[in-house]
Amino acid sequence: MTPATTPTGKPSGNPGVTKAASRPGPRLSLGPIGYYWPKDRVDAFYAQVAQLPVDIVYLGETLCSKRKELKFEDWLAIGERLLESGKEVVLSTLSLLEAESELIRLRFICDNGRFLVEANDMGAVHLLQGRPFVVGHSVNIYNDRSLALLARQGLKRWVLPVELTAETLADMQERRPDGVETEVLAYGRLPLAYSARCFTARARNLPKDDCRYCCIDYPDGLVVATQDDQSFLALNGIQTLSARTANLLAELPRMRELKVDILRISPQAEQTDEIIRLFDLALRGELSPAEAATKATELTPTGACDGYWHGGAGMEQQVKTVQ
Repeated sequence: MTPATTPTGKPSGNPGVTKAASRPGPRLSLGPIGYYWPKDRVDAFYAQVAQLPVDIVYLGETLCSKRKELKFEDWLAIGERLLESGKEVVLSTLSLLEAESELIRLRFICDNGRFLVEANDMGAVHLLQGRPFVVGHSVNIYNDRSLALLARQGLKRWVLPVELTAETLADMQERRPDGVETEVLAYGRLPLAYSARCFTARARNLPKDDCRYCCIDYPDGLVVATQDDQSFLALNGIQTLSARTANLLAELPRMRELKVDILRISPQAEQTDEIIRLFDLALRGELSPAEAATKATELTPTGACDGYWHGGAGMEQQVKTVQ
């Protein structure tokens, strides 16, 4: 965690005052923590998030049910504290369910009766029918007909799949059902694939059933490099991510033109607070999107990318940074 200063190095004033509600749109969301962090770290992270200018916070384990540093009750307690600080809280579900115990936990989340739920697979969508819900990027909504179908079942918000382009989003926005919000991953490593195998355990020569929770040793995932030493992917348990971090902050004017409702930031191990403040400054017009994007790129673990948004290779960086 970094001190409560602005990205320009100036004191942030009273960190307890969150002014997100008075800011021009889109709103800002913080996605669920994708990595396996110790409970103390998670608690400290969300204590800081409560003071940051983010509107919506997604909570919960989305990848591996063996990650039990936090129990379901712990997530609910964090949610209550964030709710008291003025955040909208959403509980996120697993992206890949393989066991009856995971299905039981999914039912608990869907029936929590307190917080909105983000469904990350169609099983969760099925359980949530008739109630308002969000669908994450892993549900893979690729056309307006899917949006319309889910809207009839209670869809309140959808997250654009990370590999779709701005042009595709423009087409879908024109046909978006009334009352459905659109959210775009604007900053974070790209979630590319999920597998029944645990790649982090395999990298340590451990079987999945005896992984010894080794992914807790990689708070930003395990980066894989090519033979010519280019960072290519990041392994995170059963998930494969891009090594580079998608950074669409410079696309803020385009996002507004497309009527995107929410920009999502994915947590990373360090300086997530600074990234949120950069987005906040850009949204308020106190820093140009290009300048803010350049500063945000400097905070990425292994560089930035925006290729998918522009219709290119995902790992490409097409918008040049400000010198």
